[in-house]
Amino acid sequence: MITAVDTNVLLDVLLPDPTFAAASQHQLDLALRQGGLLIGEVVYAELASRFPSQPALDGFLTDVHIRLELSRPPALHQAARAWQVYVAQRGRQIQCPRCGGRQTIACPNCGAPISPRQHILSDFMIGGHAVTQADRLLTRDLGYYRTYFAELTILSPT
Repeated sequence: MITAVDTNVLLDVLLPDPTFAAASQHQLDLALRQGGLLIGEVVYAELASRFPSQPALDGFLTDVHIRLELSRPPALHQAARAWQVYVAQRGRQIQCPRCGGRQTIACPNCGAPISPRQHILSDFMIGGHAVTQADRLLTRDLGYYRTYFAELTILSPT
């Protein structure tokens, strides 16, 4: 059983996050015992900002038994299709990362709707990578991935 790992779970352990560190570490350990752990280039790049050098990051990944597997064309195509759906339906609402619920927020001064861009293409690349190159994804962004990658099995430390 191959588990793709999202950046937020790894940062929970690295930083460590007082709320999620223990649960994220537990899920990583469990997933490793059940098979391999992998990340794609987007997660690698996001993690790189937390390390002083490439050898330091590569050493960390080796120590925790996570391999980097670059996205293949089917993963990128899957990401693009999900991105198209997101762009077509994002409207002026924001989406809860946990449950997927949507809400409109208005400016407290003038009442105009505020339309944040919550997700960028790299978020969809993580999902496309997990769908095509792993059996499941370990993440805290449940609502988002359930909405745009319904076929993806999701594990969460929450």
